[in-house]
Amino acid sequence: MQYFRFFKNKYLLTGLAFAAWLLFFDDRDLVTTMKHHQELKQLQQSRDHYTSEVKKTNEELEQLKNDPATLEKYAREKYRMKKDNEDLFIVVK
Repeated sequence: MQYFRFFKNKYLLTGLAFAAWLLFFDDRDLVTTMKHHQELKQLQQSRDHYTSEVKKTNEELEQLKNDPATLEKYAREKYRMKKDNEDLFIVVK
């Protein structure tokens, strides 16, 4: 009989229904909020990764602009360029 008195309280029932609505049925429910939080963490990690890649690429670009030997090395390795009097042998591992 004590339990029936607990469930007869209309304010408590309304509060429980409201809490259930917010936790499970609303647009910003608990599960969706957790998914968004997880996605935000992944996007921040991706942003950090690409920021470091951009920084590394900018440093490499500065080296290529300022050092002709580095530019020649880069052209030979990446684009397989050669001088006129050279033969190019490609060894695949």
